[in-house]
Amino acid sequence: MSDDIRLAEAEDEPAVKAVIDAAFHPYIERIGIVPMPMEADHAANITAGRVYVTGDPVVGLLVLEEHADHLYLDIIAVHPDAHAQGIGRRLLAFVDARARALGLPEVRLLTNAMMWENQKIYPKYGYELMERRVEGPYDRLHYRKRLTP
Repeated sequence: MSDDIRLAEAEDEPAVKAVIDAAFHPYIERIGIVPMPMEADHAANITAGRVYVTGDPVVGLLVLEEHADHLYLDIIAVHPDAHAQGIGRRLLAFVDARARALGLPEVRLLTNAMMWENQKIYPKYGYELMERRVEGPYDRLHYRKRLTP
């Protein structure tokens, strides 16, 4: 399942940026602001061991942050050219497996309310909407998924 998902290395940074930019660029006009993942410090995230990639060349990725009581899914991105191939599903399964391996009881994430596609996807994978919060220019939906041991 996750044998093709690996920790990103420094040389993956251009591909990580390219996948994130391709995945999130269509939302700029819709939400009226550059999505936060496009402005992330990809090199720092890779150096910190938070970025996982799949594909050769890279077509999908995750940015994960470990917290004491949950695993935070900061970014998930699949290149538009690779949609409908099950990559997102495999990445989400990897997130669950990673959280369990770390002994964490849940996964949390947030998405922009204007990215309505995500509001259909996340509940299909067991995520429940916890709250909607406006933070500056961002109207965010906060989700969580409780994991069974």
